[in-house]
Amino acid sequence: MKSIRYTIILISAAMVGGFAVLVSAQGYPSKPVRMIIPFSAGGAADVPGRIVTQKLGEALRQQVIVENRPGAGSTIGADLAAKSAPDGYTIFMISNTHFVSAALHRKLAYDSLNDFTPVTQITSAPNVLVVHPSLPVRSVKDLIALAKARPGQIDYASSGNGSTQHLTGALFASMAGINMTHIPYRGSGPVTSDLLGGQVQVAFPGIAGMLPHIRTGKLRPLGVTGSKRSPELPNVPTIAEAGVKGYEMVAWFGVSGPKGLPRDIQLKLYADLVSVLKTPEMGRSLQAVGQEPAWQDNPERFFDFLKVESAKWAKVVKASGAAID
Repeated sequence: MKSIRYTIILISAAMVGGFAVLVSAQGYPSKPVRMIIPFSAGGAADVPGRIVTQKLGEALRQQVIVENRPGAGSTIGADLAAKSAPDGYTIFMISNTHFVSAALHRKLAYDSLNDFTPVTQITSAPNVLVVHPSLPVRSVKDLIALAKARPGQIDYASSGNGSTQHLTGALFASMAGINMTHIPYRGSGPVTSDLLGGQVQVAFPGIAGMLPHIRTGKLRPLGVTGSKRSPELPNVPTIAEAGVKGYEMVAWFGVSGPKGLPRDIQLKLYADLVSVLKTPEMGRSLQAVGQEPAWQDNPERFFDFLKVESAKWAKVVKASGAAID
C-alpha cells in the first residue's frame, strides 16, 4: 500500500513539474533576456549581433540585453553561456570561432557541441582575398604563380594565430599548393593599417571593412571566400571559380542556449528569429555591414550544420599546425 501511495506521489510530482515547465514556456519571456556576445563591442561580430538582437526583442515583446564577454577566442563568453540556467533568459551568439577555439585549446570547461542547445543560424558572410597594389598580381591564379615562384617569401596577415582569417589563409595555401608566411596580428585593425601601408601584402579579412579601401583602389580584391559572389563585390569571382576548385570558407553567426533549454522556448526563439531574418528591412541592415540573413529549416538542421562545422574546423586547425596549450 505504501509503495502504491509513493508511486502516486511521484507521478503527481512529475505532472506538476511538467505543467510548471509548460506554463513557464507559454509565459516566456516575462523579463529581459540576456544575449551573450563573446566579442568586443563595436566589432565585426558585435554589430550584426546587435542588429538582430534589437529586432528579436521587438518580436519577443521584451528587452534583449547584449552582454559582451570577449576574450580567449570566444571561450570566455561560451563558458559563461554553458554554465547559465537553461531557462531561456540567457542566449549565446555562436560562430565559426567557437569551433576554431575548441580545436585549438586542449582543454575547455565545456563541450562545444553538447553543452549548448541549438536555435538557428542568423547570418552568413564570406571574407575577401585582398592584396596591396604593389604586389604584381591581378588574379588568384597570378598570386598562386607568384607564390610558387617565391616560396615562403609572400606574407599574409591575419587578426591572430588560430583566428578565422589565419585558417582561411592556411586552407587557401594548402589547397593551392603554395607556401606563404603567416603574420599574426592582435586584431583586425592593425592588419588593415599594415596592409594599407604595404608592410604586408596579402590578407583574408571580412568584406565590410574592406569596401572603402577597395573602392578607392588602395587594396585589390582577387576573390571572395564563399560559394557565391558577394552582392557588394559582384565583379569579383569566388576563389573556387578563380582556380582553387572546392575552396569555400564562410563566416557565420548563430544563436544557441545552454544545454537543457526547454523545447517550447527553443522553438519560440527559432520562430521569432526567423520571422525577423525574413524581413526586407533586416536584409538591408545586415547587407550594410557585409552580412546576409541565414537560417535552417529547424533547430535540428542547425545542429547538423554545427556538427559539420566542428569537424571542418578541427581538420583545418590540425592541418595549420596551430595550437594553444
